[in-house]
Amino acid sequence: MKKEKMKKNGEKTPDQELFISRELSWIDFNSRVLDEALTPANPLLERLKFIAIFSSNLDEFFMVRIAGLRQLVKMDQDRPDPAGNRPSEQLAAARRKLERLLKRQSRALCNEILPALESCGVRLRKPAELSATVRAELAGYFRLQVLPVLTPLAVDQAHPFPILNSGAIEIAVSMRPADRGKLVYAFVEVPEGLPRFVEVPDNQPGRTFVLLEELIMDNLGSLFTGCELEEFFPFRITRDMDFSVEDEGAEDLLQSIEKKLLQRRHREPIRLEVPVNTRGALAEWLADQFRLDDQFRYASRAPLHLKQFFELVGRARLPELLEPAWPAIMPAPFVEHKSVFEAISARGTILVAPPFHSFTPILRLLQEAADDPDVLAIKQTLYRVSGNSPVVRSLQRAAENGKQVTVVVELKARFDEGNNIAWARLLEESGAHVVYGVAGLKVHSKALLVVRREEGAIRRYVHLSTGNYNDKTAALYTDLGIMSSDPDLCFDVANLFNVLTGYSSPPTEWRKIAASPFDLRRRVMWMIEREISNSTPDRPGRIIAKMNSLSDEKMIRLLHKAADAGVEIDLIVRGICCYKPRPGQENLRIISIVDRYLEHSRLFYFFNNGDEEYYLSSADWMFRNLDRRVELLFPVEDEKIRAELMTLLRFQLADTDKQRRLLGSGIYTRPTVPAYTGARSQANSYRYIKELAERDRRSATGEALKVFTAPEQPQHRPFADDREETRDAGEEER
Repeated sequence: MKKEKMKKNGEKTPDQELFISRELSWIDFNSRVLDEALTPANPLLERLKFIAIFSSNLDEFFMVRIAGLRQLVKMDQDRPDPAGNRPSEQLAAARRKLERLLKRQSRALCNEILPALESCGVRLRKPAELSATVRAELAGYFRLQVLPVLTPLAVDQAHPFPILNSGAIEIAVSMRPADRGKLVYAFVEVPEGLPRFVEVPDNQPGRTFVLLEELIMDNLGSLFTGCELEEFFPFRITRDMDFSVEDEGAEDLLQSIEKKLLQRRHREPIRLEVPVNTRGALAEWLADQFRLDDQFRYASRAPLHLKQFFELVGRARLPELLEPAWPAIMPAPFVEHKSVFEAISARGTILVAPPFHSFTPILRLLQEAADDPDVLAIKQTLYRVSGNSPVVRSLQRAAENGKQVTVVVELKARFDEGNNIAWARLLEESGAHVVYGVAGLKVHSKALLVVRREEGAIRRYVHLSTGNYNDKTAALYTDLGIMSSDPDLCFDVANLFNVLTGYSSPPTEWRKIAASPFDLRRRVMWMIEREISNSTPDRPGRIIAKMNSLSDEKMIRLLHKAADAGVEIDLIVRGICCYKPRPGQENLRIISIVDRYLEHSRLFYFFNNGDEEYYLSSADWMFRNLDRRVELLFPVEDEKIRAELMTLLRFQLADTDKQRRLLGSGIYTRPTVPAYTGARSQANSYRYIKELAERDRRSATGEALKVFTAPEQPQHRPFADDREETRDAGEEER
């Protein structure tokens, strides 16, 4: 009651001083993504990509997070989060924030990006804006290529309201058939199997496109012959995809997930998107059918389903409007040695950092293991893999070649459930042992273990990473991993697989790793407490923690304690960050970097009174990662690799091109850069890793090569004034 009273009086509770609401923090992250679409320093088509990424992110946010909040409200579980905000309050705040962001998105696309593209010769047109001749040619294309794919769905007593696909563009139509005067309704789904952007057959310089839904609406009469069309417009619904499964047994789990996947089409709508100024009887009828109040209805003057504008990036054929390519670099050991096993044996531990490094060494490790007669067993975790995965193909071949292949496939990986079920069955058919995750937990760790016979003895090799075994996302996400033959590390990973696949209990103490839900949380919190204990005014503790998300309440409270104790802390958090800096915590800095690649690595540094420690991990500092998933934290002990990791961290801390800093107000600063400088961390990281590889290759000849290094201390160029940022936010609030 006291807390409620304080809120009503406008006073802040202690928790509100410490925390930011998770869902609102995620919206702030997607706002930073949208900022990239508004950044003139980015090439034009890269800005269009960020428009598409923003839209894709928002779809998933509605399907999962907004859906979850809505369910809590409906179930009368309206309890406040650590920041003191109830689900109903978060829904209302999310609506306000999203409305502002969607207006920014529309302005960026319609007022800046599309006009700029038109000046470069790439145009979007409506059919009515084209000449009669061109329009007739498009109608011919419609009859031959589009009409055969379309299926109109009537709504009347004989045809119940159809189950419309979540995320698809639909066209709602009202009309009067010639044989009856009563108004009837129908839907036409815009097929995703056809190009969204239909090129116009004209002789103008450049290229002209018509959106597929516009072409369909221009030819609706072909679908509804003998009817008088009244109204029609495109729309899109997003359904609630936030479901859980009871996983008491392996087969039951598989069947339960398959059943849930079939039910997804029937889940209730959570968002309705329509073009701006969509009014009239048809719009009212549609809103009534979905039973969505105004809070979940969104109107935009931009086209629907902007994720599909990725297609236009390719169709534009203007490479000069894209970022210059950064060809992936092959780590030197895999150039020097024909065999991956030889390379690892020679170096002991090798850093692999895609997408700056090529993903090929991981694929080569699996390919060699599949065909090598000395390899006896392969064990691997799979969370997300690509659609035509070379990883899975190598595992299949290994099993077919008689290797002992064990794969832990996480069937509960959200939105990859169906893909993972298919791969699991293919692997089983090949003779692999497949474990469908662990009851009650998600297996999110990234681990690969190869057991090999060498000179009459057994030797193990391991790959551990912060990212998935997905060759597609490895070209888009920044990750860090190591290949090693370290006996203790391999011993730990072998024990972890015994825990995952059998009835083994986790060891009371691992030799090197930590694993959740067993001891990872305890280990990390102990290391933070150690920095607090060791910290003095003359020799403060030091923590650098890079992750994707920070939302765990206990970890945040402990970090506040460390900051108050004088520990120097840098948090590099790409996405959700629920830590709210307090006045007087000048020794704590929180930054976020959004650039061409998605920052995905988890890297942790602890000063430890001069005996420095470096760790990589699959886990963010979130409750689910620390207590509800199987995750790994593993040390990096090679001095050369540790120095390289610190250099990469310094690049990020010194980045004033792409870095945003979280203020005590909960607002992120925005760097003002008309053109990029030498401070861009991803560009510097790529250059550094490239020069390291070149130096390694030249070292054998004795040829000197200077390697690009990071500044010893972060060099900060002034950001936009904090007061200006606050003022802008205030204007948006109003």
